[in-house]
Amino acid sequence: MAAHRKLRARSLSGNTARTAATLALAGAATATAFDGTGHAEPHLTTAQVKSQVDRLYREAETASEKYNGAHEKASAAQHRLNTLRDEAARRQDRLNTARGALGAFAAAQYRDGAIAPSWQLALSSSPDRYLDDAAFAERAGHRQAQQVSRVRAQLREIERLRGAARVEAKSVRSRQAELKRQKDTVTAKLKQARQLLARLTPPERAKATTSAPAVRAGAGGRSGPTRAAFGKTSLSPGRPTARIPAPTSRASAAVAYAYRKLGSPYVWGATGPSAFDCSGLIQAAYRSAGISLPRTTYAQINAGRRVSRSQLQPGDLVFFYSGISHVGIYVGDGRMIHAPNPSAPVRVAPVDQMPFAGATRVA
Repeated sequence: MAAHRKLRARSLSGNTARTAATLALAGAATATAFDGTGHAEPHLTTAQVKSQVDRLYREAETASEKYNGAHEKASAAQHRLNTLRDEAARRQDRLNTARGALGAFAAAQYRDGAIAPSWQLALSSSPDRYLDDAAFAERAGHRQAQQVSRVRAQLREIERLRGAARVEAKSVRSRQAELKRQKDTVTAKLKQARQLLARLTPPERAKATTSAPAVRAGAGGRSGPTRAAFGKTSLSPGRPTARIPAPTSRASAAVAYAYRKLGSPYVWGATGPSAFDCSGLIQAAYRSAGISLPRTTYAQINAGRRVSRSQLQPGDLVFFYSGISHVGIYVGDGRMIHAPNPSAPVRVAPVDQMPFAGATRVA
């Protein structure tokens, strides 16, 4: 047999040594990057920060609308569960009354020394036993047989209600889990956006969070970015801008409500009266006009009659992005009032500021 030779270790030299050194340095740099030390974050321009923040806000708003929908369904499921439990409790009370009447009859029979085995079975702690005893009703008198039949029906109904309540309770737990998932998503997106904005100077931050130019009021009016230009006629500073009348009284009331809420903060999940998210503002505006709208953007777009962009009238709902994740209320002259995002209050803005997805007329 051939003897096995022990291979000699080769020394590292020339290109081999340089390659090994390069790999070692790369590995050290990678390890440093992963452990969070010695890794400088790339400098982002204001435009890059704005782009990323806008994307995060859109993703957060999409998750927020899903949260609103899940919250609505969870509330409905909880209401159904409470109704089932209340009805089961009422029927249990009636059952107890009926069983009490049977007990009184059985007690009288016992005192007379004529209690039947069937009555003993009826008064036992296990109602299923006597319900399965088909001879029970035959042994009792006609009146008592009717009472027993009612008790039997009540027991069946109570069991049905309890079964439905168990199913509904499972649905509530599922809805609550979905709420938590969407809430965690929204919170994470908003946190990332805040961290990006914190890297900017105050002037840069203002530039990154201003979606559209605003008109500041003069000495006699209200200042700030929440009174954007509006109307077909430019008015002098310090005077209110002209408003285009809505075609119906309800649309007019909804638009008026939206105007009163200019400057209110954006808070995701909020429906007023002092803070709103985009669909919450729309729901609250039309609630003030006596019209009940769904909670979410993707339900609101189907709440009325679709209209084209060229047919828009004040009071119409305007929707944006392919996922129907944002909504505003049209006020005329190509403008809307909407709740933009956490860095901007309720304001007037051009409809063409975002990708238009459709419009609905609800009044």
